Amino acid sequence: MSHETSALPVAAIILAAGKSTRMKSKTPKPLHHVCGIPMTQHIIGACREAGVARIVVVVGHEAERVKKGLGDEVEYALQSNPKGTGDAVRSAESLLKDWQGSILVLAGDVPLLPAENLRSLIAHHQATDAAMTLMTMEMKNPFGYGRIARDEAGRVLRIVEQKDANTQEQALTECNPSLYAFKGSALWDSLTKITPKNAQGEYYFTDTLQILNEQSAKIEALTGVDPQNVLGVNSRVELAEVTTILRQRILYRLMLSGVTLIDPASTYIEANVQIGQDTVIEPNVYLFGDTVIGEDCVIGSLSRIQSSQIGDRVKIYASQVDQSVLEDDVKVGPFANLRPKTHLCQYVKIGDFVEVKNAKFGVKAQASHLSYIGDAEIGAGTNIGGGTITCNFDGFDKHKTVIGENCFIGSNSTLIAPITIGNEALVAAGSAVAQSVGSGDMVIARSLPTVKEGWAANRRAKKHAEKAAKNR
Repeated sequence: MSHETSALPVAAIILAAGKSTRMKSKTPKPLHHVCGIPMTQHIIGACREAGVARIVVVVGHEAERVKKGLGDEVEYALQSNPKGTGDAVRSAESLLKDWQGSILVLAGDVPLLPAENLRSLIAHHQATDAAMTLMTMEMKNPFGYGRIARDEAGRVLRIVEQKDANTQEQALTECNPSLYAFKGSALWDSLTKITPKNAQGEYYFTDTLQILNEQSAKIEALTGVDPQNVLGVNSRVELAEVTTILRQRILYRLMLSGVTLIDPASTYIEANVQIGQDTVIEPNVYLFGDTVIGEDCVIGSLSRIQSSQIGDRVKIYASQVDQSVLEDDVKVGPFANLRPKTHLCQYVKIGDFVEVKNAKFGVKAQASHLSYIGDAEIGAGTNIGGGTITCNFDGFDKHKTVIGENCFIGSNSTLIAPITIGNEALVAAGSAVAQSVGSGDMVIARSLPTVKEGWAANRRAKKHAEKAAKNR
């Protein structure tokens, strides 16, 4: 939900153009997931929540792939030839040069950044009418971060990058978390004056601070940022660290909302998952994607649910559920596999070692064990016996099985689609059915047994004799 922070509109520039060789990955860094969401998408979400009206993401390395991964709800600027952070921000000038409100400049690799920090930055920047406002933080071990250099009066003079800092500057503990707000005119004018005269030969965006100071422009510093909120990700180790922190925040939020987590340490729940009050999540449960779980449910150990809609009072034990809909009072498992487009209506029971795919079960229908139901429609009250298979694939195309209401499908039945079985029909156990069955009918489709008396004993004796002769 969007929260307006001021009368002036706000735009944001998010820097996500770097290659990040330390990730050692074929996946661009902005697209590495943190609790189910691409890293840079977390910053985009924080901007939206803080009321930012326009968001421009600066892309470079594998630009088209990054744009596809982040979606079309933001604008993109291309840094075609990377020359540093200052050059990256300048890439967005063509889109925001005439912007009349404030402009935020943010890093794209700080997925723990909360919207509250952005709201505070915007409010302070606009209330003080500053040309530039930056947030700062205190760190006991500031290695790697730019240091904030102040004069005796406490005014911020410049930001000194780690590689350019002398011994005295490296001892400073006030650091730069790369959270900035600008007046548009001040931003674009100062960017024209930065030069690559530094240890890395790059255009440092942080040099805009010193340039604005030289122009006697008003600069504000907002202190007190929690370093954890701005942890950057440049390696798989740091990716795991921020994922652990965000995962803990998700679990705490859910518990405070009324969800019981038996063992939070062994529970993995992604950021977009929603869970209702008084639902119990047992240990070793994994909830992914846009999963929504209702109230008073039990999600048993070893369950894995992906982007599914789960109603109230549902019980799922040691099963996989993927892109499926389970209405109220459904029971699943243990060891069931619900594949995409499964729809279970109220009071359906799916038991152990049952696989369902692209199939709908009507109210109170059940398949209690050892069955495969694919590309099918099962009527209300129908019972599917153990070992039943819908033969839905002929090697080229998928075909549908339709079973009416209150049917009884005997154990070990083979239903060869396309086929329709009418209401209240009965399929005898062990039948292979290849034609439709009318309502109220019973079908028995078994081949007649042929018994050859003594055949097995004679064969066994012959084999033993052959083996004995061979070993002489």
